[in-house]
Amino acid sequence: MIHIEKLTKKYGDFTAVDSLDLDIKEGEIFGLLGLNGAGKSTLLNMLITLVEPTSGTATINGYDIRTQKQKVRENIGFMFQQSANYFSLNAHDNLMLKAVMYGVPRTEREKRVKELLTFVGLDKRADELTVNYSGGMLRQLQLIRNLVYAPRVLFLDEPSNGIDIVAREKIWELVKSTAKEKKTTVFLTTHSMEEADFLCDRVGIIDHGKIITVGTPAELKKEIRGDVVIIQKKDFDASCVKELRFIKDIKTTDGETTLTVENARANLTKLIAAIGEVDSIQVKEASLREVFLKHTGREYIEG
Repeated sequence: MIHIEKLTKKYGDFTAVDSLDLDIKEGEIFGLLGLNGAGKSTLLNMLITLVEPTSGTATINGYDIRTQKQKVRENIGFMFQQSANYFSLNAHDNLMLKAVMYGVPRTEREKRVKELLTFVGLDKRADELTVNYSGGMLRQLQLIRNLVYAPRVLFLDEPSNGIDIVAREKIWELVKSTAKEKKTTVFLTTHSMEEADFLCDRVGIIDHGKIITVGTPAELKKEIRGDVVIIQKKDFDASCVKELRFIKDIKTTDGETTLTVENARANLTKLIAAIGEVDSIQVKEASLREVFLKHTGREYIEG
């Protein structure tokens, strides 16, 4: 459904997206993780035809983003971080306007609008001007505005950014059900490891304009080959644990040391004996955060 081939964007001497190749299939939820400036937004803006590539291209449902822009736009929905609702209209009319603009048959419009408003819990406030809505309500409305006409591909830029847990979970549930039931392909950027892990069929990590690894969340976490032990200790010298055979990897960033440990529960006593007194120690299963650190050498800061 999305085919990206050697896609590149340069701004003078700076390469924002560097000869990127990627394929995403119909009905797949694909998440892109990366630090600010890694190339996420530039890639997204090229795919939705707002930014012209320097070289290479991509197709959306078979339509080329460079030569068939209008056809691409007819096949996609997109949700930016900033609200794009019509504040002079109520929620019901926001959705109806979108349905009319994208050619939803007259006989289906009202049914679709009511179903979506009910799903996210906005049905009881459907006649209220959206200028009075909370941030979470606006994000939910923005999402369902892009689902009322059932696009083939839905692009989401930080879909749960700045909203509460209840609204976030409703958005996640709706995205998952849409991909499964409507076969809508979802391409999202996110700063949330939890969101990527829960929501995405596959995840890619982008750094300096290149996608450096792609896989299911489970596949990526298997790369870590053990449990994660996070140690905070002033002037910690990692040499004291390097000879322990159950230590698989050591990374230190900003005064915090992350160890990959084989069977941490069984070996924790030996590890503490080797390290001595610490300020704090935390043991957890491997997550996408450790995968990101492994591939980029940098801690992933969510926000």
